[in-house]
Amino acid sequence: MCGRYVVTNPVSKTKGLVKTAIKVEDKENYNAHPYQDLPVIKKYSNGNTLENLKWGIIPSWVKKKEFKSLINARLETIDEKVSFKKLIQLTRCVVVADGFYEWKREKKNKIPYYFLREDKKFMYIAGIYENSQFCLITEESTRNVSEVHHRQPVILNEKDVKRYLNVELNGSSFLKECKRPNIEFYEISKDVNKPTNNSISLIQKVSN
Repeated sequence: MCGRYVVTNPVSKTKGLVKTAIKVEDKENYNAHPYQDLPVIKKYSNGNTLENLKWGIIPSWVKKKEFKSLINARLETIDEKVSFKKLIQLTRCVVVADGFYEWKREKKNKIPYYFLREDKKFMYIAGIYENSQFCLITEESTRNVSEVHHRQPVILNEKDVKRYLNVELNGSSFLKECKRPNIEFYEISKDVNKPTNNSISLIQKVSN
């Protein structure tokens, strides 16, 4: 599961991919977490836009008020789940990020790590949305990432963003076939555990 990530200056960093940005500003968020409004790329008939959606989907068919928002969807089962199968067909989005956080269990401790692309480029995470809400798509971790956690976001290269947003293509098949960028990671401070902490210090490497 991916439950925290970093996104900085999303408007500037997506200029080559979107036509307009709707109520999104170039801000720095070093602790993006569920239930926040966060920038995603959506496709419209007149071009792609960058706009804010809330992280966490409560499906339209849900009637229980205590239903917990869905923040991740598994790529392996996305075509089968009633909450997601129509969304991957019709309402896809791309979540923009610099990197993401994950925690490694070591006995009774959970050690936080920061993950980013080896080439340090912006990260594009496959997502789906319903109305004003979105969730990330995840998959089994690559071999190096699995040292920390068994799941990771489905990360696209920039050249694949527009194709993923094209709903004439089969979304899940495309994601399973397209090449992933290489990911690196390092240990960071436990300050990231508190969602209200939000500064560049959160992504600084811990010296062992």
